[in-house]
Amino acid sequence: MSNIHTPGSGSGASHNGNSFVSRREARASNATGALPPLETVVPEHSYHGAFDFEQMVQSLHDLFERDRQVASQADSTRCGVCYLHFTLSELHYQEEGFYICENCERVLGNHKVPMLRKQQKM
Repeated sequence: MSNIHTPGSGSGASHNGNSFVSRREARASNATGALPPLETVVPEHSYHGAFDFEQMVQSLHDLFERDRQVASQADSTRCGVCYLHFTLSELHYQEEGFYICENCERVLGNHKVPMLRKQQKM
């Protein structure tokens, strides 16, 4: 008995619902080895929820615009976790050697975050 797998040998591997396997088989049957266009590969699990890409881009644009405005102020520095700029009054200095914004502090809770590079306390 041989351990070598041959296509159609009845192992069931090509019919297990794995999209990687079907894409691999499609590539193997193509002379160039290139994957077929995505339109020809039918996804088994598709997401039909609403996602507004333009809203996400606009939100990021607003966030970075605000970050640039705050960064231009003399009394600002970066949060050591999210790396966005805040005024010093909006940040808390941690004994581990970095400033942290209120949101990151709330998310981290009591967890300690080791820092490779410490921020100088202002």
